[in-house]
Amino acid sequence: MGKIIDNSSTNPMHNVDDWEDNLIERYPDPEVSIKEKEEFRNYIDSDRQQTVREFYKLNHKYQTYDFVCQKEDTFLQFNKKEMSLWEAVDFLNTLVDDSDPDIDLDQLQHLLQTSEAIRKDGHPDWFVLTGLLHDVGKVLCLFGEPQWAVVGDTFPVGCRFSKKIVYPEFFSENPDSTDKRYNTKYGVYSPNCGLDNVKMSWGHDEYLYQIMKPYLPESALYIIRYHSFYSQHRENAYMHLMNQKDIEMFEWVKKFNPYDLYTKAPVKPDVKSLKPYYQELVKKYLPNVLKF
Repeated sequence: MGKIIDNSSTNPMHNVDDWEDNLIERYPDPEVSIKEKEEFRNYIDSDRQQTVREFYKLNHKYQTYDFVCQKEDTFLQFNKKEMSLWEAVDFLNTLVDDSDPDIDLDQLQHLLQTSEAIRKDGHPDWFVLTGLLHDVGKVLCLFGEPQWAVVGDTFPVGCRFSKKIVYPEFFSENPDSTDKRYNTKYGVYSPNCGLDNVKMSWGHDEYLYQIMKPYLPESALYIIRYHSFYSQHRENAYMHLMNQKDIEMFEWVKKFNPYDLYTKAPVKPDVKSLKPYYQELVKKYLPNVLKF
């Protein structure tokens, strides 16, 4: 949650949640009525659609196979900062902008809304923890990364970009679209090679997945890694790269998605009363200090 005000041409989204609000419009939950969806987030901003389009122009132009490899080399050394999970969330809270006209929730409150909805429905504690964690990778913004390299729908790089990815026309400016190594159906991959062998566009999902890999169950890691992979878990555009394990694990990704999109509401969770439960839950799965 929150805004980063930056008018530079490389960071067109004023609000880091413009992408997430746009998702609700593009991928409505058929079980949630229009009235209910409006109650989750009253966002009236005539510039938002154009802002999101400009965001994806940059995202689709620059998210190449080589770019992803470069970012992996830079950030997967985990030498930017050492923090506990709670320090990381406090760090993220610096993204909040009081001028946001729609909802006055910091990152912890949004994450608690998600995790509390999951807990209320009786899911396993690792699933509840995943709700608390899922956006922590957005600390990339605070390490100087532009938003198009932090948020946004994710997709495979190294093979042909699917027309089911949002704004597919913007891939015409991506050099991989004309590179014979990368512009075929399978590109550098083989049929049903499994997503673990596929490089995804760079962002907060992949970054947090790599940080959490030693600590969480595989189902939680799939949720973190692929919760923004809408062209697959909503459009089934990349079945040709998935193996049987991916197909089974994506049931958890699909189960998580409504909690992420439809639990945003301007009702602040009682952080003080909830935090002891989450402190114990975090302690169960994670070390005291994480390397970012």
